[in-house]
Amino acid sequence: MPHALQTVAEAAAAVSRANRICVIGCSGGGKATLARALGQRLDLPHISMDKAFFWLPGWKKRDKVEERALILEAVAAERWIMDGTGSSSFHLRMPRTEVVLWLRLPRWLCLLSVFRRVMTSFGRVRSDMAPGCPEQFPDREFLAYIWRFERNVAPLIAREIALHGPHVAIFTLKTRRDVARLLDLVSAAD
Repeated sequence: MPHALQTVAEAAAAVSRANRICVIGCSGGGKATLARALGQRLDLPHISMDKAFFWLPGWKKRDKVEERALILEAVAAERWIMDGTGSSSFHLRMPRTEVVLWLRLPRWLCLLSVFRRVMTSFGRVRSDMAPGCPEQFPDREFLAYIWRFERNVAPLIAREIALHGPHVAIFTLKTRRDVARLLDLVSAAD
């Protein structure tokens, strides 16, 4: 069973010592923002799964064999912070991961964040997205995925982490205040 970190301070200490961190959670939860900020503070290379593995220009999904090869190559590195849930690749990532930060914010906040992102980035490619994949208005399927994430996806994530990452320290962030506190404590530890 993965080791659940109990406090933000405990999580900050574990993150500050870690060389390989996965940031997971629902779309709109702030995975890329947190991973990018921690990567800068800890001098860890930031890997966006959307950008590096999943998407090709024009919002085309990358072939699974190629995706798997790219993930295996990335996780073989000694140091990284990777954002993206992709529970179908936990068997590749968890054996090399030291800490998982699981953003489990309320679904209304994730939806609000997605709409804010669309308002500020519509038609442009975000830094954490693959080239040729401009921000677009979310379709019904994507919104339903966010709405049902805790019911449909979270149990799969928990099962995959337990199965493939029993050694992994995991911390669940449930509020933006927790995220800000974690970043503050990691910065203070430098």
